[in-house]
Amino acid sequence: MNFVAPDFMPVLPELFVLILACVVLIVDVFLEQRQRHITYGLAQLTLLGAALLTLLTYAQAPVTTMFGHYIKDAMGDLLKLFICLTTAVGFLYSRDYLRRCGLFKGEFFVLGLFGVLGMMVMVSANSLLSVYLGLELLSLSLYALVAIDRDSPVSSEAAMKYFVLGSLASGMLLYGISMIYGATGSVDLQVVADATARQGANNLVLVFGLVFLVVGLAFKLGAVPFHMWLPDVYQGAPTAVTLYIGSAPKLAAFALVMRVLVEGLGALQSDWQQMLIILSVLSIVLGNLVAVVQTNIKRMLAYSTISHVGFLLLGIVAGTPEGYAAAMFYAIVYVLMAVGAFGLILILGHNGFEVENIEDFKGLNDRNAWLAFLMMIIMMSMTGVPFMAGFYAKWVVLQAVVNVGLVWLAILGVVFSVIGAFYYLRVVKCIYFDKLEQATPVDLSLDTEIAISANGLLLVVLGLYPTALMAWCAMALPS
Repeated sequence: MNFVAPDFMPVLPELFVLILACVVLIVDVFLEQRQRHITYGLAQLTLLGAALLTLLTYAQAPVTTMFGHYIKDAMGDLLKLFICLTTAVGFLYSRDYLRRCGLFKGEFFVLGLFGVLGMMVMVSANSLLSVYLGLELLSLSLYALVAIDRDSPVSSEAAMKYFVLGSLASGMLLYGISMIYGATGSVDLQVVADATARQGANNLVLVFGLVFLVVGLAFKLGAVPFHMWLPDVYQGAPTAVTLYIGSAPKLAAFALVMRVLVEGLGALQSDWQQMLIILSVLSIVLGNLVAVVQTNIKRMLAYSTISHVGFLLLGIVAGTPEGYAAAMFYAIVYVLMAVGAFGLILILGHNGFEVENIEDFKGLNDRNAWLAFLMMIIMMSMTGVPFMAGFYAKWVVLQAVVNVGLVWLAILGVVFSVIGAFYYLRVVKCIYFDKLEQATPVDLSLDTEIAISANGLLLVVLGLYPTALMAWCAMALPS
């Protein structure tokens, strides 16, 4: 039997990230601490190069390669573009924080790049095997990143919790994959989709496999009741790592749900739809209610993430092309909001002081009026105030569920959005109405200031003119 080499052109961005990540790893070994900016520069070059390659090779039509395990399509390319760009912005926000905390090490950037590679593999996975490989590459990178501050007992504890619970979730996912393989005889998502269409819910092994898959996916998304790791990891990890975990991986998790549930197990939609409704309702309710009583800003944003995941799932619950496009738009907007919020938390810290509690935002308007304005924009966007990107994102997912007759879900979403407004606007109240005894000026570099300004203003632009991104999301999704 002759071996036919696969076409490597579609996987060019992934190969670029893999090769450059290995180069960064080797180069970093020979650098002294004062030369660590070279590692940072190479990491940024890798991410921007991968984003450029993704744009240059943007898929006009779906192409499969690597013996059917990899698919290059418009949805994957759009998500990979945002994964690379948001990670690059996250590295920029993290740079000064890492220097202050003595964590400006090559390991952070190398693990971050391998995590990005895992996300890119997840986004373009065309089989359950590549889904699992991408997921584990990302997860192992995240476990190590959470524990990167070896001298911090809190970080070590968070990493252990994340590792143990993450291992359980991976086991669940793998068990579900094995059951689906047993029922369909393949791990190829196209073959699985055809076999599922023939067998339907009559095959109990298939249904049980679906249940285990949904549990594993819900953990990776941080949906209730599989959210227990999220607040502890967000609070315990160094803030730069929290930014990384809370941003780009959400895009990969969305892609995972689309690939596995919508494309692979679409014939079982009536079964997984019921499960996702329960997960979304629990996430919206618990996320908003528990966030109200939080005083730690990172824990508050963790529970906020849980509620946003609930809204994201509403679009998928709708089960229509409009719903999927709305969920994709929501995922992208959420990532932009999360990067901005955690970026400002990183920026506002200084030697001997880190922003941990909501009260630490007191008097920010006196310290730096522009950063105070940007934080207000991000909080208002997360709340869902009209003319902000967050408002339109919530509007389109709620509209999608109303269009399929699930009006009660939309009403529940609106009610708990109003409740959620309390804890977001509490931050704004601290910024503008509470005063510090001694207001210290904020010191930030020009490139960071440009990036955070563009980040905040983009949320306004997307709120006023969301049509372009929404149309891009709709076109990128398979019809």
